[in-house]
Amino acid sequence: MRPPTRTPRLLAVPAVLGVTLLTLPIVALLWRMPWSSVIDLWAEPETVDALRISLVVSLTSAALSVLLGLPLAWFLGRMPHRWSRVVRAVVLLPMVLPPVVAGTALLFALSPRRGLLGPALDGIGITLPFTTAGAVLAATVVALPFFVITAESALHPDADGLEDAATTLGASPATVLRRITLPRARPAIAAGAALAWARALGEFGATLTFAGNVPGRTRTLPLAIFEDLEGGRFESALAVSLIMLAVSLSVLVSLREKWLLR
Repeated sequence: MRPPTRTPRLLAVPAVLGVTLLTLPIVALLWRMPWSSVIDLWAEPETVDALRISLVVSLTSAALSVLLGLPLAWFLGRMPHRWSRVVRAVVLLPMVLPPVVAGTALLFALSPRRGLLGPALDGIGITLPFTTAGAVLAATVVALPFFVITAESALHPDADGLEDAATTLGASPATVLRRITLPRARPAIAAGAALAWARALGEFGATLTFAGNVPGRTRTLPLAIFEDLEGGRFESALAVSLIMLAVSLSVLVSLREKWLLR
């Protein structure tokens, strides 16, 4: 029987400090939570309205991430390597780009006055900045890479040659995709959709920059927290933060076997 590996003390100390650094803010948030009035705070009209906007924006963004990201993940997994590097870098850029920069880029691309395409869209009656549709677009820009990077890992050519065998037997590319490729990738697709939804739900910087903080139109839960903190309504900010914490934890727990342990 192999003896258990002992952790070197040199590694134990920074590991404990790292866990403490990540745990302390959550403990502080839960410690200061107004538990006796949290239900009443959730029922406030402003919170209910922000929750409604957040669900509309995040669910629509997650759906768009799947719709646009699934073909993109398929091509990234199968296109020639020299091209996939460039395209993958562009697709994954929003994951490391500050969200406020992404929002600024969207503003200068789609602003009706100074945007690259904004004046043309405005000419046909489409205005995106500071609208709910703009909030959806901002959330999709930052959420889409999370779906693509998760789904791509399951959309590489199969190692057992099942797709090639089906093609040899006369199956069309659409049939191979529908009957073999997508069923095999279903867990990764579901995990990517959940990650994209959670990321869109928590989006702040790009939404604030491109869509603004308009009550009833673009004020999502993260923006509501910011507004409460700015106005000194700390109990309301804590109550809304608890919603975001619960959602994030639920997504991580649900993805533990499907994605995080891979």
